[in-house]
Amino acid sequence: MVNIAGTLPRRMNTKIRLALDRTPNTNHTGFYVALAKGAYEQAGLDVTFISPDQENYQIAPSRRVAQSDAHLAVTPSESVVSYQTNGVPLIAVATLLARDVSAIMTLKESGIEHPRELDGKVYASYGARYEEDIIRQLIQNDDGRGQFVPHKSPWANIWRALVTREVDAAWCWLTWEGVKADIDGIDLNQFLFDEYEIPYGYNPVLTAHQDWAEQNADALHRFLEATAAGFRFAMKNPDESARILIKTANHPTLKNRNFIEQSQQMVSGYYLDGEGQWGFMHRTIWLSFVNWMIRNRMLTDAKGELIQRMDVDALFTNKFLEGITAGIRL
Repeated sequence: MVNIAGTLPRRMNTKIRLALDRTPNTNHTGFYVALAKGAYEQAGLDVTFISPDQENYQIAPSRRVAQSDAHLAVTPSESVVSYQTNGVPLIAVATLLARDVSAIMTLKESGIEHPRELDGKVYASYGARYEEDIIRQLIQNDDGRGQFVPHKSPWANIWRALVTREVDAAWCWLTWEGVKADIDGIDLNQFLFDEYEIPYGYNPVLTAHQDWAEQNADALHRFLEATAAGFRFAMKNPDESARILIKTANHPTLKNRNFIEQSQQMVSGYYLDGEGQWGFMHRTIWLSFVNWMIRNRMLTDAKGELIQRMDVDALFTNKFLEGITAGIRL
């Protein structure tokens, strides 16, 4: 049952298209809980999810938003940075997770136990703009040269490429591939960014075009209110939420219930911050990551000129999240 307290009058049937970053997984559970529990419907929203495999990963979710093919997208924070350096005002309006839970992974049997040992090795690249710069800096921060071989792999095959030794390292989720490896008895080395002096930002975030967000502020607020309720429910009820994800998303990658339930148990601890809020982003995290990118000469504008300063307040906002903590309860 959905209870709505103190909310504004609802405009019915506002359509919102959300482009996912990967096939439906436990990072997304709150969306599917909100859909299944009727929170979006009660908020007067008609929400559609776009899974990247629908078009064989040919269109990045951030590009869908930039081209107005989607209203919102799940992206890493650096996608927002990338588009803004090229004059496209994408903006992060919420974070799905309170902190990053990704890592660079290698197989223990490979003998690659430190980032510096990735020199000369093959890394499975997603092809993202700053990705290889980040990996290079990771290696250099561990006293390596940063000279690795990027191998562009289809997104859906990156995990298999690592397991079969087609590549030596890959950027994966502790809460997804990490759990899968544990179930399958695959021993991994995991290189966390903060352990190697990389203040990596929020990943993933919910991204919108700034013009659309401002013009549809009420609809966006209602979407975030319903979504926050979905993630709060998932945090408190991980097993039930795993079942909701499996049934509602109905995707081939969600067939192993034991795996999904274990992943859900783990990721649920990352949905809310220390204040019990979903979606809230701290300015210090954005500032640290962007300044780190600037110091390491990663940011260039549309003309290829190095960017020496960037206004982080233009990259994200919490204003559409205001007042939702006591809103919808599922």
